[in-house]
Amino acid sequence: MGIVLGIDIGGSMTKIVGFSQHNNLLGEQQVKATDQITSMYGAIGNFLRKYHLSLNDIDKIVLTGVGASFFDDDIYGISTLKVDEFIAIGYGGLYLAQTDEAFIVSMGTGTAFVRAEKNHITHLGGSGVGGGTLLGLSSIMLNKHDIDAVLDLAENGYAEKVDLLVKDIISRDIPSLPPNLTASNFGNVKSNASEADIAIGIINMIIQTVGMLAAFVSKNDTIKCFIMTGTLSTLPQAKEIFDAIGEMHGIKFIIPYNAVFATAIGAAVSYMNGVVDRSPG
Repeated sequence: MGIVLGIDIGGSMTKIVGFSQHNNLLGEQQVKATDQITSMYGAIGNFLRKYHLSLNDIDKIVLTGVGASFFDDDIYGISTLKVDEFIAIGYGGLYLAQTDEAFIVSMGTGTAFVRAEKNHITHLGGSGVGGGTLLGLSSIMLNKHDIDAVLDLAENGYAEKVDLLVKDIISRDIPSLPPNLTASNFGNVKSNASEADIAIGIINMIIQTVGMLAAFVSKNDTIKCFIMTGTLSTLPQAKEIFDAIGEMHGIKFIIPYNAVFATAIGAAVSYMNGVVDRSPG
């Protein structure tokens, strides 16, 4: 069938997508990573079962992500190559948003910022604030070790019970600073703050930090569009926070469908579009 698999082997999750010989996205799957090698093979097995495929249907495997470094040979005898993670982030974001240029923000265990144009990808840098931060702080502060448990808690939380807002520290309005703007994350923790308040405070802090870093990235650039990808971009609170930051700084945030699988998609798309070497291994 000539299927191309794109596999993003991350620090905590492995994500896999498949494209047909006509460059149509067949589907996607993700597997929690106990270790990168096991999760990669598990991802392939789960994907084949889910979409009723066999190894004979696969023409090419394209790896990316931090775990790709563990693989140097063809997998299952199928021609395998590796794509730089930042190239995959860039082209995955452009593909999902159907645009020729944008900043792509990959919100994974940490956060990476990539400037992407149709024929050029530039890694701008990153931040250690990301999904790992969310899980680490939740483990310490809430004894919660699963993101779904944290999200369930956060549904009933109030960030103003832990965050210091601009209106808490000024006596008159300042046009450039909305009164409900966060002045300090966790800077005003109330004695009656609940675990739910702490949960939403953690989420608020991480998404606001990523959004503000994006605003700073855009200051001296003509590109004002940000494609948000990765698991954290799909949190229920993300769109509202990003929209507020975008309105304040004159930039646009887009969270595309399949944002979680953007890097895996970018790996496959890079190969199919001839951006990377088509030679084996």
